[in-house]
Amino acid sequence: MNTLLRPAVTMVVALTAITGLAMPLAMTGIAQLAFPSQGSGSLIERDGKVIGSTLIGQAFAGERYFHGRPSATTEADSENEGKTRAAPYNAAASAASQQGPTSKSLLASVRERVEANGPAPVPADAVTASGSGLDPHISPANAAQQVARVAAARGLPAERVQAAVAANTEGRELGLLGEPRVNVLRLNLALDALR
Repeated sequence: MNTLLRPAVTMVVALTAITGLAMPLAMTGIAQLAFPSQGSGSLIERDGKVIGSTLIGQAFAGERYFHGRPSATTEADSENEGKTRAAPYNAAASAASQQGPTSKSLLASVRERVEANGPAPVPADAVTASGSGLDPHISPANAAQQVARVAAARGLPAERVQAAVAANTEGRELGLLGEPRVNVLRLNLALDALR
């Protein structure tokens, strides 16, 4: 029995040390050296305080700010054991809503968001959550639809806000992967910097 158990335990301990400790530490070290900002989470600081990450969406409220995609993340409901409640952009609970196309709840939410976004057509990313519920980007069409509201709330010409949108629009990766997108946090910070 001991001749079978010892190699098995040794292998489990060795593989745990290699795959659970050594490899993650090595990858973190390589990331820190090769890509310091991204390896640290692409954090953005203002006045020495971390205010967000360009990789995780945030809930922006108010007319002065561009709003990100809806978030479907949740957290445990402390008032109803075994239930969850909405917790937008909860990075500890990254997941989609698991509601399918025939879900009455999903359809009601989308209809409500379409009505809130004004006249049709409404960009899909303005009314539907991403798979992770944490997407920090919106489409240029979604941003364009919000320009008039943000410009009016900030007392800025729409052309100036549109220029900020254009300056914060990211193209396709390597010129062919993905779609053009606007990072909402960077855009809102750029608008806050305008005087």
